[in-house]
Amino acid sequence: MKNPEISFHGASRAVTGSCFRLKTETGTILIDCGLFQGSKTEKELNYRPFPFTPSDIDAVLLTHAHIDHSGLLPKLVKHGFDGSIHATPATADLVEVMLLDSAHIQEIEVRQFNRRAAKRRRRNVTPIYDEVDVRQTINLLRKNGYDQWFAVLPDVRGRFWNAGHMLGSASLELEIKQEDGGDLRLLFSGDIGPDFKLLHPDPEAPSNIDFLICESTYGDRERNDVRPEQRRQILAREVRDAIRPNGALIIPSFAVERAQELISDLGHLMKQGQVPTVPVYLDSPLAIRATEVFARHADELEHDAKFLQGLEGHNLHFSQSAEESKALDRLRDFHIVIAASGMCEAGRIRHRLKNWLWREEATVLIVGFQAEGTLGRILLEGARNVRIQGDEIAVRARIRSIDLYSGHADKTELVDWIKKRQPINKGLFLVHGEENANSELAETARGFLPAEKVFSPYLDSTYELTPDRAILCPQTSEPRLAPDQVASEDWHNDVTRLILDINNQLRSQTDPKTRRELIGKLRKALEG
Repeated sequence: MKNPEISFHGASRAVTGSCFRLKTETGTILIDCGLFQGSKTEKELNYRPFPFTPSDIDAVLLTHAHIDHSGLLPKLVKHGFDGSIHATPATADLVEVMLLDSAHIQEIEVRQFNRRAAKRRRRNVTPIYDEVDVRQTINLLRKNGYDQWFAVLPDVRGRFWNAGHMLGSASLELEIKQEDGGDLRLLFSGDIGPDFKLLHPDPEAPSNIDFLICESTYGDRERNDVRPEQRRQILAREVRDAIRPNGALIIPSFAVERAQELISDLGHLMKQGQVPTVPVYLDSPLAIRATEVFARHADELEHDAKFLQGLEGHNLHFSQSAEESKALDRLRDFHIVIAASGMCEAGRIRHRLKNWLWREEATVLIVGFQAEGTLGRILLEGARNVRIQGDEIAVRARIRSIDLYSGHADKTELVDWIKKRQPINKGLFLVHGEENANSELAETARGFLPAEKVFSPYLDSTYELTPDRAILCPQTSEPRLAPDQVASEDWHNDVTRLILDINNQLRSQTDPKTRRELIGKLRKALEG
């Protein structure tokens, strides 16, 4: 009997594109199939062929609905996959609205890109998938509740455990029947939620695992342990500090979970009189539809009464249509806008930032993890100028951050969660974390696990899962990206920064002769 093999096709020393392929004697499955985000080099992977044949995949197991875990499922279906996609009921409901929104955003952004490309005589692109592909994907969804075994393949069964990360999120336990009659036990963490998550209980999972595949997003950082009330007080201070005549508080937010938590907290603070009652606009069709899903699943949430309370405020407005969204730019009195996407990479937040970043009366509040190379990360790192949709924008707005709304466990919480899975008999794979986070968590894990059993896989690497340990397989093809191209800024970021610096230098020169000399030096450098 051949040993199973696991390949890491995303979220390998990076935090997006989660996709793990498990090949067994009776078939092949994917755990997640997510969209890549970050630098343009990484996002280009979304358009390239999969490093496997989609029709060879027999089933998909989805840990949760976030787009970096589910966003390429319609592409998988478009190119030949027709098996079952197993998910929890809430994940299945959420992924439907998320993938439809993803197809819509692609259609809009590809149209805008092609319009700019035509002006520059560059080639057109087509969307990765469309609504038809999404509808076909939705038809393949199979709902499985927590703590219930279900058949995946012959001799392979799975079970979902509540991961406490977002509505419907799960860790995945797999049992693969072995030749000796025993079971090989694997556990995929998915994304693990932190302590004191507003809407969810603490994560659960089994112990005595053979191979554990665990996220490491915050493997190198600790957050202050704050309870919901303390977090609301910090948010209240940010809101009060942001208030300016004719100003706005712009909050880039993931449309699913983060937006709902913010609505809940803002509604609570305003009802208690801890911040002034001001208009709050949820500027995301996806967040609006996701909020409806949350309301339907309110009985699964902790503190569901407070969550629903946040939806009842008369000052909460939903910007559904494009016209309603554009109208926000004409508002004058102070207001709050929550818009997707959370890393400022797509969607309506780009339009809101174009309208507000250059204004001193604006505040941008970052409330989630920002991957390397994303606009959100660039703003957090203090950029004075940025480019959005081809336009140069000066950054005069206050850029603030609250790291208390993340759906990810921090280092201490991750270590505690891993320890509770012991004994980990054969190997720990650390995924879904950038280089520093992954390396620091791996070093900590080697303090309580044998060093040779802790792995940090690179993109497209494959390991054989033997009865004793994991063995790295020889590379049969080049990885799609070299390790130094993953989760790092690329030449597109460098060019953008160079163009902004050149423009700043030229503007700072008042003498036309000096400007011409500088331009001449640049031309010589290019010709050289």
